[in-house]
Formats: sequence, structure tokens, C-alpha cells
Amino acid sequence: MEATTARSTKRKSAAEGAHGPNPRAEGRSAPHDPPPAGATEEDGGGVDRISALPDAVLGEIISFLPTKDGARTQILSPRWRHLWRSAPLNLDSNGLVSYWKNLAGVVSRVLSSHQGPGRRFRLSTLYTREDKATVEAFLQSPALDNLQELDLYCYGPFLPPPPSTFRFSPTLRVAHIRECSILDAHVQGLHFPLLKHLGLDTVTISECSLQTLIARCPAIEFLLMGQCYGFHRLRINSLTIRGIGIHNNDYIEIESNNELHELIIDNAPCLQRLLLPVSAGLDILVGAAPKLDTIGFLSDEGCRSNNQDHLNRLQFGSTVIQGLRVDKLATVVRTVKILAVRMKALCLDTVIGLITCFPCLEKLYIGASKSGSSNLWQRKRQNLIKCLDFCPKKIVLQSYRGVKSEVNFVTFFVLNPSVLELMTIEVDSKYYCRKFLAEQRQKLQLENRASRGAQFNFTDERGFICSWGMKHVCDLEIDPFV
Repeated sequence: MEATTARSTKRKSAAEGAHGPNPRAEGRSAPHDPPPAGATEEDGGGVDRISALPDAVLGEIISFLPTKDGARTQILSPRWRHLWRSAPLNLDSNGLVSYWKNLAGVVSRVLSSHQGPGRRFRLSTLYTREDKATVEAFLQSPALDNLQELDLYCYGPFLPPPPSTFRFSPTLRVAHIRECSILDAHVQGLHFPLLKHLGLDTVTISECSLQTLIARCPAIEFLLMGQCYGFHRLRINSLTIRGIGIHNNDYIEIESNNELHELIIDNAPCLQRLLLPVSAGLDILVGAAPKLDTIGFLSDEGCRSNNQDHLNRLQFGSTVIQGLRVDKLATVVRTVKILAVRMKALCLDTVIGLITCFPCLEKLYIGASKSGSSNLWQRKRQNLIKCLDFCPKKIVLQSYRGVKSEVNFVTFFVLNPSVLELMTIEVDSKYYCRKFLAEQRQKLQLENRASRGAQFNFTDERGFICSWGMKHVCDLEIDPFV
């Protein structure tokens, strides 16, 4: 690009000598340079068409680049030298330098030299209370005026955030706040008219303030909460919310009233995605959510409280799922198309029960810690055959090792359902080889599959992640299991 830009610059300089000053230098748009003789449309005519774009367009492009790459565009040519400083600022501290002392100087220099406005500010390096004046100065910088995205690590889960954290509330579209305590006084008077993504990670906040905060985000679409404390219940009443992700402490003793135990979705007409922690002992009550099509993870792994294991409990009206067991099937749930489950031991009966509860499933993701019981099904075939007409079209099975119970499990879906289109079998990497795959294809009787068009793919790559693998609230926009 540098060579092309240099040729373009020379032609513009010659044109200025013959016809007067360059109109672009006066802030006006300039026509494209004529292509040289012999140039064709196919090779672009030797014209630097990117540099010919208006400043506003180039600035938008630069603002989506990583911070280092955006700054480096200044060396491309004189045409580009001023663009990064005037483009919407994307300042991400991640990867700039390794140590806070060095980072503080870099961030200060960027903010002092940039004209703004601010698009995105991410301060991902942990710092101490002694640095709070420096961080406060960052947040007060005019270069961040009209900020749209804020991703901020604060001082610690029991300390308040920097005073200027919420000065951007009128313009923020994305806010992910980490490691702080949001007091009731912070929430009073706040309003986020444009906010669509709200993430709270290791944040202490009261139930009243949390409900008030969500209510004052009238455009909210995605809510991600990880390891948050100070409240027992979260109630959702939102006409706009599309995705909810919850991540609590797994495998630890839970405190009775200090973290989330109950999620109540009263009215969420646009909710599509509900991602839950594997073992948090949550009670989830789904009222009006007519578009809910993705749920994960349902699990039979519980958390510890008072020396007892507590499983997640999911309730749709009168239908109750305790862990992975359908305790009460009053009405099937037809809206759910994608389901992810985590099992201690692979169990065909459990999977069949879930398929019965969610008869419109299209994708089913299964992860199991161990192979489980024999999973023999021939004697129970008459009882299970009624489920096969609404078997998922796509199934992903994780950590396959080829033991007998796993072979029996997969064979059920090979020989019975006629609607299956694809089954992906993720093989444990230490077993994955040509000989193993050949043996498994024979054991699974793939040549006798009931669905003649079905494909059975083996891979040593892990294809879906857990809901708690989401690091940012914007991750809720994509399918978490792909």
C-alpha cells in the first residue's frame, strides 16, 4: 500500500503545480486521479482507491482496528498521518505493554494526543487503589467523550468503581464492568438510554440496585453476569432482552443470601438464548418467553450447600427439570431448538427424556465426564421408538473413547431415527488415529444407518464450549456452542 500511496501522492503533487492547491488539503473531497495510460479496470488502474475515500469513512475503518494497528496507519503516507488522531478512538490496553507502570504512560500519551470522540475504552490490566487518580484522569479525558463501549477492570470486588465510570451513561452501547462494588448511591439517577450490552463480572450489588440498573436500560438486549454477589434473586421483565448468561461459582459452598439462587423470567418476549452455570444450584422459572430457542447447560452436577448437593432446577409452567431429570412433564416445550447438556455419566435414557420434553430440538450438544452404564436399548426399543420422529437433526457428542457403553449410545441414533442429518463425534485426542476410526465405523454399523442421508463425522477437535467460557457480554450475540 505504501508504494501505491506514494505514486498517488506524486501525481497529486504534480497536479497541484499545474492546477493549484489540492482541494483535499482544504477539507473538500477530491476526484479520483485518472488511471495511467494502458491501465485496466482489472488491475485497479494503479490508483490508491482506499486513500481516495473520505476522511470520515477511513476514520471508521481505523476505529475498528486493534489499537496498535490503528496507530500504525499514520506511517502509511502523509494522507493517513492525521486520520488516527481524529478517528473515533479504540483504546484497548490488552497487549500494549506487560506492566501497569509502563501501560499508564502509554495510555496517557494516547489520550492526550487524540482528538476524540471515543468509540471503545478497555482497561484490562489490574491495578491498585494507589493508581485510582491515574485511572480517574483517564476516564475524565476529553478523548473519551461520547464513549460507546466501556470494558473496565476496577480496584476489587468490595471497592467502589472510579467516580467517572458512569459519566458515559448517555452514550454507552456496551458496558462490561469488572471487580468492583456498585453502591445504591451509584445507581440513583443513572439512565442508559442506548445501552444494549451489560456485563457485570465479580461485582457486588444489592438486589434492589441490580433491578433498578436493568430497568434503566430500556434498550438492553444482552445481559451477562459472572460471579456476582450481594443479591439472592434476579427478576427479568424486559421487552427487548434477547440473551441472558449467568456464571456463578461452581463446586464450592454457596452462601445462603449473598449470591444468585433464583432467576425468574416473568416477561421476555424477545428472549432467545439462556445460558446457565453447570452447578450453581439455581432455581430458574421461565414464564413468558415465547421465542426462547437456546438453552445450555443443563447438568446433573450440583453445588454444595450445608453438606448437600443442589442441582439446577428449570421450570416451564408446570413442567419441571431437576438437573437432567424430567421430574414432571405437564407440557412439552416446543420453542427450544438448541440444547446443551453436561452429564456425569453418558446415559441414553436421560437423553431420550430430554428429547421428549423438547420435541422440536434441531441441535443437541452432549458432554459427559465418563462413559456410564451399558446404555443397552434393544429391550426398551418399543418404549423409545415413539421419540424418534422428533429426534434432533444434528447431535454433537464430546470426549468419545469408543468403550462399549458409548458404542451402544451412538448405535441407537445410527439404527433408529430416520430424521437425523449429522452426528459429530468428538474423539478424545489420545485415541484418534486411522485404525481407531476404522474400528469404530464397523462397530457403529454406519452402513446400516436408518437415515440414509445422515453423516457421521469423527474429529479430534473440541467443537463447543461451555457457557462460562464467554469472556465478554458481546459473546452472547453468537452461538456459544459453535
